[in-house]
Amino acid sequence: MSGILRVGALVIIGAAAVLFYAATFVVQQTQSAIVLRFGAVRTVVTQPGLYFKLPAPFEQVTYLDNRILDLDLPAQEIIASDQKRLVVDAFTRYRISDPLRFYQAVNNIPRANSQLASIVNGQVRSVLAEATFTAMVRNERSRLMNRIRDDVNREAARFGMTVVDVRLRRVDLPQANSQAVFQRMQTERQREAAEARALGAQQGQEIKARAERESTIIVAEAQRKADEIRGEGEGERNRIFAEGFGKAPEFFAFYRSMQAYEASLKAGDTRMLLSPDSPFFRFFNDPAGGRSGAAPAASGAAPAAGPAQP
Repeated sequence: MSGILRVGALVIIGAAAVLFYAATFVVQQTQSAIVLRFGAVRTVVTQPGLYFKLPAPFEQVTYLDNRILDLDLPAQEIIASDQKRLVVDAFTRYRISDPLRFYQAVNNIPRANSQLASIVNGQVRSVLAEATFTAMVRNERSRLMNRIRDDVNREAARFGMTVVDVRLRRVDLPQANSQAVFQRMQTERQREAAEARALGAQQGQEIKARAERESTIIVAEAQRKADEIRGEGEGERNRIFAEGFGKAPEFFAFYRSMQAYEASLKAGDTRMLLSPDSPFFRFFNDPAGGRSGAAPAASGAAPAAGPAQP
């Protein structure tokens, strides 16, 4: 009898555990739950914790994700306001802000992604069709993305969703157009480079000609000054010689004769037909020059063809 009671108690406990498990559900911090009674919404749970419900099939629970969800959109072609065909690749981040409205409008995330993708694509086409290609890729890209996000938010609110961000990942020309633009840009850069090289060569020639002209002027001026200084030096030398000649005529007669010897008697090319007793050689035989106070043997350097005149 006691064994039967023990088995019965275990059966009752097991049934109670199964009933308790079937009548409870847990909502995580990243979830919200919708309790359905025969397919109709009975309640919406947005706070995490342990909750009770009627066992299935009377009531069922549908869970929704409260985290930010990503939606990647396929690339699409649009025509900008400057009539350029562009390939636009965008993505969206959103979250479920109203679980009840979300469930009633789209029921699940795959259908929500499909609906939201249609809205985003339409708004991307609408907004970017009013902008130029330059505005999209340079100075107005952030403003355009914010405008798309705000417009999509107004549409997505009907489905219980809030769009956190809409980003244009890529805005570019189609491949064929990109190649043509690249070729045109390359040709333009080559033309600019040729013009820069030609201008540089012209400026180089001008600088070179100006430098050569200035160099010629500087050299001529320096030569003129050198000639003036040389003339002044020679004049001063002659003056000094003249003064010295008046003070010591015998010494200067000897000095000028030595200069005449040096200029006339050179190794290898000296040819002179003179008498040995010529006055030109008077210092060879007599260091006094043959007579005291004699006049200089020569005036300047003697020519190679004959003796200097006394």
